[in-house]
Amino acid sequence: MSSTATRLPDPRRHPVPAPAAAPTPVARPHPLRHAAPALLAFLAVRTTGLLLLSVWAHRQHHGVWPILATQWDANWYLGIADHGYAPALGTAYNSNNLAFFPLYPLLTRAVAALTPGSAASAGLAIAVVASLVAAWGVFAVGDHLHGRRTGILLTTLWAAFPVGLVQWMGYTESLFTACAAWSLYAVLTGRWLWAASLAALAGLTRPTGIAVAAAVTVTALLTRPSSPRALAAAVLAPLGWCGYVGWVGLRLDRWDGYFAVQRLWRNEWDGGVDTLRRLRGLLVYDSTPELFLIVVTVTLLVSVPLYALSVADRQPLPLLVFGAVLLVIVLGSGGVYFPRARFLLPAFPLLLPVALHLSRVSRRCRVLVLAAAIASSAYFGAYMVLVWPSAP
Repeated sequence: MSSTATRLPDPRRHPVPAPAAAPTPVARPHPLRHAAPALLAFLAVRTTGLLLLSVWAHRQHHGVWPILATQWDANWYLGIADHGYAPALGTAYNSNNLAFFPLYPLLTRAVAALTPGSAASAGLAIAVVASLVAAWGVFAVGDHLHGRRTGILLTTLWAAFPVGLVQWMGYTESLFTACAAWSLYAVLTGRWLWAASLAALAGLTRPTGIAVAAAVTVTALLTRPSSPRALAAAVLAPLGWCGYVGWVGLRLDRWDGYFAVQRLWRNEWDGGVDTLRRLRGLLVYDSTPELFLIVVTVTLLVSVPLYALSVADRQPLPLLVFGAVLLVIVLGSGGVYFPRARFLLPAFPLLLPVALHLSRVSRRCRVLVLAAAIASSAYFGAYMVLVWPSAP
């Protein structure tokens, strides 16, 4: 061997470093386990309200189940589940059930047909299950944007909404919020077809479903105009709402059939004129306003600065579009005033600035704020169905 040959290093004197160990993958918790604290908080809030309602109702010799399952709008949905929709427009005010969207009564009818219970029991069960799905979706949005603590706080605040008892009544708010929350989460995570499908279901649940469709469509067109999936979602998202409104028009043989039905319910969009008139009457001229109407008024007034804070916090576009369209519909519509707080129940993104602030304050302050919110929600919920003489 030539003396000029390259000499290999002696591994005994110059050990070759071992290859770096691959990083150990961090096991992600199961999504349901990750959301468990938020769901438990939701159950705790709603159980507190149910217990107070039960005690109060017992003292007044009322049954809790009929209050939750069969009164007011719940009775309308049960009528649709049992007998279907009206075949004509008619002329009587507040009497045409075509004003109520079809997904919830159809689900009620299907579950009642497959289970031994009554349609009322099926409808209430759907609302309770949907409220848990909704709470999970609300948590998922907050957790995705700002972490687990904020997600838990957002869910707790949504559960403690002043009229949060509706979440466990035979109403559509829980089902609608479930569709809306998971649709918005799907948009935030780029699952366009899931977002559009859930938006279409939201559009079959409530008139305000158009707000979910707008959030999906506007976000898709402005942020992913070259994506085939996003463009398909932009087209599919409004189909639920448009489909039902179009079907009502065909059923009544007039292009404005659904809006004619709404006029019979004295409900038309007037740009907020009637809302301002009612606010002025309650705040300036009414010397003895009803407590429930005060709660509704405060909820409406607070919703506007909360949206402004959401804009200032630069919330993602789908949340801002959803909140804006929902507020325009609720604040800009004339007609009945007292359900307006309930109409804003699905607007959980408005609570995100509050949840963010609570996540940064001291534990003592956080506990005091949440305790006050939970106690007031329990009281106002029971007051709403036991003292207030009209619908929630």
